[in-house]
Amino acid sequence: MRIGVPKEHGEGERRVALVPESCGKMVKAGLRVLVEAGAGESAFFADAAYREAGAEIIEDTAQLFATADLLLKVQPPGDSPATGRHEAEMMREGAMLLGTLVPSRNPEAVRRLAEHKVTAFATDLIPRITRAQSMDTLSSMANIAGYRAVLLAAVQLPKYLPMMMTAAGTVSPARVFVIGAGVAGLQAIATARRLGAVVEATDTRPAVREQVESLGARFAGVETEEAAQDAGGYAKQLSEEFYRKQGVLIGERCAQADIVITTALIGGVKAPRLITAEMVARMRPGSVIVDVAAEGGGNCELTRPGSTAVEHGVTILGPTNLPSDMPWHASTLYSRNLTAFVLAFWKDGAFKVDLDDEIIRGALVTHGGEIRQGR
Repeated sequence: MRIGVPKEHGEGERRVALVPESCGKMVKAGLRVLVEAGAGESAFFADAAYREAGAEIIEDTAQLFATADLLLKVQPPGDSPATGRHEAEMMREGAMLLGTLVPSRNPEAVRRLAEHKVTAFATDLIPRITRAQSMDTLSSMANIAGYRAVLLAAVQLPKYLPMMMTAAGTVSPARVFVIGAGVAGLQAIATARRLGAVVEATDTRPAVREQVESLGARFAGVETEEAAQDAGGYAKQLSEEFYRKQGVLIGERCAQADIVITTALIGGVKAPRLITAEMVARMRPGSVIVDVAAEGGGNCELTRPGSTAVEHGVTILGPTNLPSDMPWHASTLYSRNLTAFVLAFWKDGAFKVDLDDEIIRGALVTHGGEIRQGR
């Protein structure tokens, strides 16, 4: 089977779906790996490193797409600047695609994949079960996003994060408030604590209190008897009364914070609006908000996805691809996730699409010309 690794063309995207380390594992397992020339350059992986790992470098983009049995990508298929054609249309009928799709945000890409009878697997839909942990790209990338968000905030904040004892007197530590204690939120908490900040966090799921406190942060939550998470472990939509109480809590904590990191998503995709313009107006001048959920629309009313805004003296960052800011490690972790998926179903010289397997079934978006999920 031929694995194809194209160069990513999304705006600001510096990651590559497969790195030489993983390439070597696939070649050893009996797979043939084809890598588009320059695919790893933005992540600091040279063509020579891929050749050393046993991959073949393909200069022609169209040839790569037409030849691959299984294409590995970071971003959903889009228009190829090299050929002027949509990437889904360049794939042959019956070929497979593995990568981040987020079908609800990319219905056009899903439609084209189905039309061209491509079997597409979305890593963002892989069920969160023990057997699939090594394939979980969402967690790998969220970990990087949480870490990076705190670094961005620290650069923008006109204060120290840690307490400093100087000849001119003692400087108090910065106060960081993290909204959402999933993977990104927990990494943000850990990073802010390592930098010496006083950290407080909130989440709709009371079950995460122990994790928050184990990292040295204080948990602030709204008491509720409602089930706060779905079967997949994601936060789910709750009642209006709950959100009213949560709004009061968030408004109070934001007014006291120097940095607010927001990471809340419903179902892992949709960003609930949690910080209003009025809440921002009550924050201290010089404070910073980093809206990690900007790609899902943003948790803050004043967030401008993909850019930075200053409102009422508060700097609001709306990054939409934080993992790409750390392309070497982001690519390495993403690549390991995809390799784990491929090798788990590579048996007796073939990739088995077992529709009875819950991982395959959960990740499958298009198959046999049909859209299986994501309409």
